Amino acid sequence: MSFYQPKVIEKEKNLLCEQHLQQIEYVNLDSQLSTNQRLLCKSCCQQNPSNAKIVDYQQLKQDFDNQQKDRISQYQQIVQIHIDNIEKVQNIIDSVKTKFIQSLDDQLMLLKYWINQLINSISQYSFLEELDFLTQKHRPITNPKNIIESIQKINSDCKFKLDQKQEQFKFLPEIQKSQEIFEDLKNYCRKLELEINSQWMKLSTQQEEQVYKCKEDLYEIIAQSQDLDSSIMTILIKIFNNEKISDCIGFLSRNDNHELYQQYFNEEMNLQCVLRNIKQIYNLMNNINQHDFSQKDYSKQLYQEKYLINKIQQDKKIIEFLKFFVHLTAFDSKFIQCGSNALSLLVELKADLDNQCFENIRIQNTILIGGNFVRCNLSGSEFNNVDISGVNLNGAQLHNCKWKNIKIHELNKLDGHVGPVSSVCISPDGNTLASGGGSIYGDGDKSIKIWDVKTGQLKDTLKGHTNFIMSVCFSPVGNTLASCSWDNSIRLWDVKTGQQKAKLDGHTHYVMSVCFSPDGNTLASCSGDKSIRIWDVKTGQQNAKLDGHSEPVMTVCYSPDGNTLASGSWDNTIRLWDVKTRQSKAKFEGHNDTVRSVCISPDGNTLASGSDDSSIRLWDVKTGQQKAKLDGHSGFVVSVSFSIDGNTLASSSGDSFGKDSSICLWDVSTGQQKAKFMGHDLKVNQVCFFPDGNILASASEDKSIRLWDIKTGYEKAKLHRHDSQVNQICFSPDGYTLASASEDKCIRLWDVKTGQQKAKLDGHSNGINSVCFSLDGTTLASGSDDKSIRLWDVKTGQQKTKLDGHSGQVQSVCFSPDGNIFASGSDDKSIRLWDVKTGSQKAKLDGHSNGINSVCFSLDGTTLASGSDDKSIRIWNVKTGQQKAKLDGHSEPVMTVCYSPDGNTLASGSWDKSIHLWDVKTGQQKAKLDGHTSTVYSVFFSPDGNTLASCSGDKSIRIWNVKTGQQKAKLDGHSEPVMTVCYSPDGNKLVSGSLDNTIRLWHAKKFQQNSSNQESAFNYITTLIISQKAIFQAQEAKILKGEFINQSGIDLKTLFKQKGSCFLESLQQK
Repeated sequence: MSFYQPKVIEKEKNLLCEQHLQQIEYVNLDSQLSTNQRLLCKSCCQQNPSNAKIVDYQQLKQDFDNQQKDRISQYQQIVQIHIDNIEKVQNIIDSVKTKFIQSLDDQLMLLKYWINQLINSISQYSFLEELDFLTQKHRPITNPKNIIESIQKINSDCKFKLDQKQEQFKFLPEIQKSQEIFEDLKNYCRKLELEINSQWMKLSTQQEEQVYKCKEDLYEIIAQSQDLDSSIMTILIKIFNNEKISDCIGFLSRNDNHELYQQYFNEEMNLQCVLRNIKQIYNLMNNINQHDFSQKDYSKQLYQEKYLINKIQQDKKIIEFLKFFVHLTAFDSKFIQCGSNALSLLVELKADLDNQCFENIRIQNTILIGGNFVRCNLSGSEFNNVDISGVNLNGAQLHNCKWKNIKIHELNKLDGHVGPVSSVCISPDGNTLASGGGSIYGDGDKSIKIWDVKTGQLKDTLKGHTNFIMSVCFSPVGNTLASCSWDNSIRLWDVKTGQQKAKLDGHTHYVMSVCFSPDGNTLASCSGDKSIRIWDVKTGQQNAKLDGHSEPVMTVCYSPDGNTLASGSWDNTIRLWDVKTRQSKAKFEGHNDTVRSVCISPDGNTLASGSDDSSIRLWDVKTGQQKAKLDGHSGFVVSVSFSIDGNTLASSSGDSFGKDSSICLWDVSTGQQKAKFMGHDLKVNQVCFFPDGNILASASEDKSIRLWDIKTGYEKAKLHRHDSQVNQICFSPDGYTLASASEDKCIRLWDVKTGQQKAKLDGHSNGINSVCFSLDGTTLASGSDDKSIRLWDVKTGQQKTKLDGHSGQVQSVCFSPDGNIFASGSDDKSIRLWDVKTGSQKAKLDGHSNGINSVCFSLDGTTLASGSDDKSIRIWNVKTGQQKAKLDGHSEPVMTVCYSPDGNTLASGSWDKSIHLWDVKTGQQKAKLDGHTSTVYSVFFSPDGNTLASCSGDKSIRIWNVKTGQQKAKLDGHSEPVMTVCYSPDGNKLVSGSLDNTIRLWHAKKFQQNSSNQESAFNYITTLIISQKAIFQAQEAKILKGEFINQSGIDLKTLFKQKGSCFLESLQQK
């Protein structure tokens, strides 16, 4: 067979100008024009603008022809190999017996046809089709993949026809004797296919290297993954894992992987499609490996530049591509930073990461704040310098993990005191923490406790004081601890032995605060006797008594040089004292209530003060002038403390009523609030920085000590969350959307899967008490303290109707099952029925003698139940508006009523802490469910009617068996009373809203009890939290060995244990 010369398509031999029908002389290079507009004759050229780019047609044509000849020459050797193989096949066929020679001739003709097709596909070309390529210098003239793809198709047809012929003649004796001939032919085709694939990969690589242009914009890079098959990426991860690949780019660049790919990719997947995907993945990996995304921490930039988030928010293919890079970290160290940034991006996108397998991933230098890794397998993972604040690890597998230098703002919680913790202090080396217990109300343990900071373990308890401890302070060396108490005494303790070294008496009233001088030789104290005293630490003798304040002195603090002592008092003033002369140097006035805490900055130039007037003030120590006033707390500012570098000030707040139990961090130079930590339930009595400045300790009336990592990297912008308590929540009928009503005057719609806010509905002028979806999910009703009811279009978020009529706050709204009517209950003691279409009032139901808290339609819509502050439940006929029954039994106001799905049972919850189940037909009480220790605010039946959920002022949610009345589960997690609870339509999820401003989504996981006659039990874990603050969770996380160490060397296993994690080693030992 001879090799063909280039052939020109017939219609292109004599091209004429379309307008003048003259020979083509020139070509316009403007790619915006059509092909015919770009082919010009002389007449066209004269009409063409002078600035147009025109080239000589014959010269361009000659260049193109030359390129084609070079291309054909390039493929000649490849084709010649196949020509030689065809001749070998012909020799085999000639040896076959004549009886079936004709059938084999068919095969030979097929193969000859195949080679002719191959030659034609190479030699025939079109100038017009490739004109665009020709005028773009960075693109190759031809696409060799087209040639190879045609070869593959012809070869596939050949194999198919061989199989047909073999099947047709397989019963002939001659064929049975000569099966090897067919096998030889089929083997040749298989071999040919491998050769074709190899050539395809080689030619494809050559072309891709020419066409591929490195992208600099991150979105442009990852957007190229939209054409990828995610199943191929999944199989590639399997290959990397099974074949122990550590250089993924190098592996994908090889041309000898085809047999390996055939082992992993099933026959249904087109191998050439697979190879194309792999090549594209290879290019993208190369591109991204050269981008900053693979070189440095990109997470802060992701939070600041939202354009990337907005572009890829809903793109599932890009999300799968990002997951692919996360998995690569387990194999290839080159992609550790890239995969870490990808995981951070997935977290910011709120991508679905539930129940994912992330075994052995290696993540470093990134932020995962608020990441939802519920039931993920993170076994064998390695984290280094990763911020996991607010991460949800509920139900996760954490076997043999190596997590180091972890950042998390909420560290270990030290529980040991039986009452309020009044004070806390850190040793100079940062390894030991001392805390003092008790309160002015006489409760508490009146002891000092010594803790190992890294492990969170209690090392010692120091007893001696006879009343609660007001203050503890380590000496500068750390071997002595001073304490003072309401028993009017000061005591010095040997930290190592725990023995009391001295008792300093002199004050005639409770001692409020103690502070060592920088050299450790003297101790200052202040008291309710209005005096400050200076003590010699070695002798225990009083050196001086400083008088000047007109009221009890609450706090004292030495300057860093030890020459000045600052004090704050009930007389609303701050005084500076000269330590040597014992005289008052200055008096600072500005606070209008008690000064509870003072602290001098490390450079000695600034004094901070906290007061019962809820303010913090910064003062210039030299001039006495106020430099700044920091507002942010709503309760008493109980404690202030400077960081070691003096750049940050910490403050804590609270009062006897639990108001504002927060900790704030302030930028000293600007006076701006940097962060706010919520976690304590009651007043935070003291805050204290660790020597390294990374950790803050706090002591609270809630009996706990908490450690906070204050350098957790970038603080995320304020989230779309409620700013006040959540009063009611409701699932849409399809279960995909959640509506919440809050005291912050707005309704928010949430995506149930991701927790993303879908819409914010504004219009009410006061707190919103109730929301309810119509049965078709298109309309939402709301009732408010502004006395109005509003109907909202769920799709647009626009208000459809405003209904006025109630003269009191609207506490409850409910749609009828057919969606035509909805009911409202108000503090004006009335229930009203409204026509949804017209917005007109259909009926007013009077009978209750006090405000109505809850209304609920039966499933058939014929009856309405109501619960009231008059302690009664009433059943109404919807058609007539007449009262059918009055149910008495509760001894306090009825807060909630709910019908069972079958309409036979009504549940009610009350201020009397009980839940009652009523028989609707008879009006008799069927059961009384006791367990809650405070008001029951909401009850809700599961869709199957077998389970009842309830929530209470005791901060818990309880799950009840309706048939037996037994409590099945108690769900803890909210830090304030839980106001509302609701099941999803499928019954698999439970949602709750609380006074802690958060919404929690709980998922019920079914498991079988050991006994065969016991019912199935459920394990509930929080799968989603909608909150302004980042709340770390690790309930039911399964930990086996491994290490979890924060950036200050603190072992986080204590925190995991406090969060409800399960340590499998401990279980095995038991």
